[in-house]
Amino acid sequence: MNVSPRPYDRRLPRVTLGFAFFWALTAIANLALWIPTWLAAVVALVSVPLGFVWMRWARQPGIPKIYLAIVVSAAYPGWWHAVVATSEWMGLTSIHSGLVSMGLFGLFSMGLGWIVWGLERSSRRFDLQRINAAIATGASSLPHHHQPRNFGPRVWHPADSNAWYYGLHSRKLKQSTLTVVSYAALFWFVTLALSQLPGCQLIYELPAGGGKQQALTQKVRIEKVVRKKYVVNPYSSIKFEVPPIDEVKLKLQEITAHQYTIGYGEGTGAGFAGGTSKGRVRLIRLEYDGGDWDLNFGVGGDANMLLEYGILTQQPVAEKSESLRVSQLASFPKDKSPPVVFLTGQQNLFLSNSEVKTLREYLRDKHGMLFASSGSGHFHNQFMALMNRVLPEIPPVSVPLDDGIHRIPFNIPSLPYVVPHGGKDALGWSADGRWLVYYHPGDISDAWADGHAGVSREIYDACFQLGVNVLNYAHVEYSKRLQTKVLGK
Repeated sequence: MNVSPRPYDRRLPRVTLGFAFFWALTAIANLALWIPTWLAAVVALVSVPLGFVWMRWARQPGIPKIYLAIVVSAAYPGWWHAVVATSEWMGLTSIHSGLVSMGLFGLFSMGLGWIVWGLERSSRRFDLQRINAAIATGASSLPHHHQPRNFGPRVWHPADSNAWYYGLHSRKLKQSTLTVVSYAALFWFVTLALSQLPGCQLIYELPAGGGKQQALTQKVRIEKVVRKKYVVNPYSSIKFEVPPIDEVKLKLQEITAHQYTIGYGEGTGAGFAGGTSKGRVRLIRLEYDGGDWDLNFGVGGDANMLLEYGILTQQPVAEKSESLRVSQLASFPKDKSPPVVFLTGQQNLFLSNSEVKTLREYLRDKHGMLFASSGSGHFHNQFMALMNRVLPEIPPVSVPLDDGIHRIPFNIPSLPYVVPHGGKDALGWSADGRWLVYYHPGDISDAWADGHAGVSREIYDACFQLGVNVLNYAHVEYSKRLQTKVLGK
């Protein structure tokens, strides 16, 4: 049955090809961070109505049903990109990584379905060719899969279930197994290869600048306020409370003087040697299974800490906080890895053996640092058990208050906390002259959050300053590593 296409059908292929080309360029530019995420999301969203137009065409009478499957498969990458880019644009970081993983699994499943479909069609075609050849030669019986391979020459084609390397028995099963394993290996290899491209790799860049490692000096200004003198007639009939004569009020005001540029190394402006003009200080939260990794996450939570860091240091910071799976730390190259990642929670904390290995490599080989905070006594026990797996050779020690991490850029005279779930001292794991892990035992992220868990301003201001110190320390240590590598020491 022939069906004449509707008028818009003739323009549809040209429009689709033009959009596909433009979408591909936009997706690549977004991966390379050349364009903002909102632009990539807007372009990708065009694929949604375009895909439904194609689906409407494929469902017309007379159009083979296979065309609908082709349309859905072709539209799927655009739809997937639209959902992922939109979630990132809207700041839904808690579900963004899940959408990426689910979409990749969907792509794998869709490809596997087409492989199986194509394999079945090819296998039937080879069988029909043998049947037709047998009929043409006048064979007394037709070949089938249970007969020995004595019909015709040796077969090599993998799509033919009679290929000699499938053996004499269970040929279809062996053919299907080989196909699935080969496809899975190829899919994994291509995905891994693409992830190593410069535009596909995750990178972290320090903000360019420099500075010296010194504590911010604080000074006290004494302001003398003299009230007016009143002369009062003690025999007057008008009575009122007489203020103290010659009252002098000492107004104490603590002022933080930014007497130097906060950062490290030779450079101009607040930042770090080895950084770039596009670099930003980012606050990256680690996701994990079993608990509430997103406690006080994002807007109204640790995003407040990121904003405060930018205000107090004048260093450029990212627009929002973000989160990553532990396994994603492996995607960062050695010289472009995050100097520090943050982890907290109240419930269970579970990392697989593979994630433990990745976290250890990040801390030891990529010069990273883990900033962690306990939200409960249970989480404290979970975290200590995790550190025994990640860094079993390094015992935790109390971080002294006179350590540089507690003095630069802000002097922390006593450890501030909301509730001391894990004691009243910060713990650290150190190696090669630096802190690999800094563990705050008492809900520091609660103090950063809106409402500040009801603690006094003195406490939550100190928690913000401590957060600045830890983030700055990690970036300074990473900058030192980059400079050492440049100098060849």
